[in-house]
Amino acid sequence: MKAAWYEKIGAADEVLQLGEMADPNPKAGEVLVEIKTSGVNPSDVKIRAGARGDLQFPQIIPHSDGGGVISAVGEGVDESRIGERVWIWNGAFGRAFGTCAEMIALPSDQAVSLPDETSFEAAACLGIPASTAFYGMLCDGSVENQTVLVTGGAGAVGYYGIQLAKWSGASVISTVSGEEKATIAESAGADLVINYRDDDVAAAIQDYTNGKGVDRILEVEFGGNLSISEEVIKPNGTIAAYGSVAVMEPSLPFYNLMFKGVKLNTYLIYIVSDRYRNLIVNGLNRAMNDQALNHMVSESYSLDEIVDVHLSMESNQVIGNIVVKI
Repeated sequence: MKAAWYEKIGAADEVLQLGEMADPNPKAGEVLVEIKTSGVNPSDVKIRAGARGDLQFPQIIPHSDGGGVISAVGEGVDESRIGERVWIWNGAFGRAFGTCAEMIALPSDQAVSLPDETSFEAAACLGIPASTAFYGMLCDGSVENQTVLVTGGAGAVGYYGIQLAKWSGASVISTVSGEEKATIAESAGADLVINYRDDDVAAAIQDYTNGKGVDRILEVEFGGNLSISEEVIKPNGTIAAYGSVAVMEPSLPFYNLMFKGVKLNTYLIYIVSDRYRNLIVNGLNRAMNDQALNHMVSESYSLDEIVDVHLSMESNQVIGNIVVKI
């Protein structure tokens, strides 16, 4: 099979290779998927660059997300799955060979049935961006008739978070950093969009909610936004945070949060429990069957352009998802 891989950590144009590798064979409990699309995420390029430590395996095919068709099954897997369209999660997490290749063999439950109406390009956005949004917004209860805040509403996760909240019956406030991103958040369904560079975010939220605040925050920058979050979160509300890059070790206003009964849910989508994973995959498929999700694929590349793929992701200039067509 044709694949992209690296054998040492470093810059994309120095370590990424492209060539032929032996086809994988599915082991017991596994399926073999012919990959149609591979999704690249920030974690993929950070691992390749060495931000997550030393090389985990002698040879690594990157990318955890993807979509494709099951072409063979291992022992114990129903042969009726052959020919099934699927989306993939954790393809490269704790594994040497991810989705940036023509084939992947992985555990059967990590290849999820893809609704017929959903494209393979969209499938490559589900394992990390959409799953992160679903967990943070919906895995610990319904947000129906609630008011939620999605920070970074034009980001890959935030864009899905807005749509999932609206699908679930919530009123959605979102923050963005400019007019182009405001348009994206509005297109996702946000009821109020606040430019945090120009506006007083806390005041705008309090005004919109008549001083009541929000029930839940899907948070991309926990530390940087904490002073606002503690002000606008309702008593017994939840802050579900999946990032804190600007302030990596924030000082926690414990008593202010405690006396509001605020719940902090920090999470890493790769390691959620089996129970939550089932909620995520089933919930995302329900949302897609309801045609509740649009998918923001902003750039598409061929496998031959793998270096450009990683450079584009590292540029932090792309709004939306980057997909490799295999």
